[in-house]
Amino acid sequence: MTNREDQLAANLAAVEERIAAACSAAGRTREEVTLIVVTKTYPASDVRILSGLGVRHVAENRDQDAAPKAAECRDLPLSWHFVGQLQTNKVRSVVGYADVVQSVDRPKLVTALSREAVRAGREVGCLLQVALDAGESARGERGGVAPGGIEELAGLVAATPGLSLGGLMTVAPLTGPYAGNQRAAFDRLMDLSTVLRGGHPAATMVSAGMSADLEQAVAAGATHVRVGTAVLGVRPGLG
Repeated sequence: MTNREDQLAANLAAVEERIAAACSAAGRTREEVTLIVVTKTYPASDVRILSGLGVRHVAENRDQDAAPKAAECRDLPLSWHFVGQLQTNKVRSVVGYADVVQSVDRPKLVTALSREAVRAGREVGCLLQVALDAGESARGERGGVAPGGIEELAGLVAATPGLSLGGLMTVAPLTGPYAGNQRAAFDRLMDLSTVLRGGHPAATMVSAGMSADLEQAVAAGATHVRVGTAVLGVRPGLG
């Protein structure tokens, strides 16, 4: 193995241990939680190494970086998740490679995703990004639909061709009542997921938790955690 392969293998093993321990502490099985490795800013060569180490889910947040990387890795058995704020002029490109868009937060985006998914003959999974810093009816600072808008947006996704409603996603908010209290934020997301599943039983995904707070997300009941730095290292230019 190369030095980079050794580094990624060690980091991945450490993250796997953290997830397994969190699952054990929460009385859950390891199989209940899916690891998504956030590969943004890192090269396709790292994605290829991760695939060889058994990673099956990767995430990106910028189409201009993700599209060429996904094309270079199209031979790998990977599911690609788009997790960034998505502008409608990027939707055609994103639909070309993303299996799941985790940042669906407005009707205009649903319409654009449907149009391009149908055109491409694909079904795209959609998670509603929930803004827990937005009160009941506004939008969050980093995108996302307010809790009060989930029901209407979920109904739109579920009824729209080319899309499937997978569940909910959130990022622990930096402002508002949940700032600094990730566990409470993730508990709130789980409550919202329970309500959503009352009307959409198949929408079981709950994507929450990152490198610093994956344990709190697993404890709350998250089905997917999005981990970047703990696997790949501190991103260039970020410290």
